[in-house]
Parts: sequence; C-alpha cells; structure tokens
Amino acid sequence: MIAEYPTSQWVQNIRARSAVKVRVAGEEFPAQARILPETEPGLIAEVRALSQEKYAWGDGLVVEIIPDASQG
Repeated sequence: MIAEYPTSQWVQNIRARSAVKVRVAGEEFPAQARILPETEPGLIAEVRALSQEKYAWGDGLVVEIIPDASQG
C-alpha cells in the first residue's frame, strides 16, 4: 500500500505497533505491517510502479502488510 501522507493516523499507528488486523471481503485476519525503509529501493520502486500502472499515482510512503499465519 502507499500512504499519501506519512503523518496519516493509520501510518502513525503502524509506527507505534506493527501488529494489525486486515479486513478483505468481510474476512478479518491478523497481519504485520511495516513502513519500507529507503534501504529497500527495489521493492519500493516495484510497489510504486504497480500503483502508478493501476491508479495513475505512485507517490507516497510505501507500507508492506504481511498476513501473520502464526496468529490465525
């Protein structure tokens, strides 16, 4: 995902606590979120390119969310 504003409340929540819950199509599951560091430029560029292709926008702070299989 990409956050338009790095000061958004949901981004601040992830900075404070990486354990999150994600809801997709009415199903909720635990996950881990992290803000991608600048030390991962390849992954950041890939996410931004995919977003640009789909939404015609790819700027912002890239956030990775990974399902937490150990909690499900």
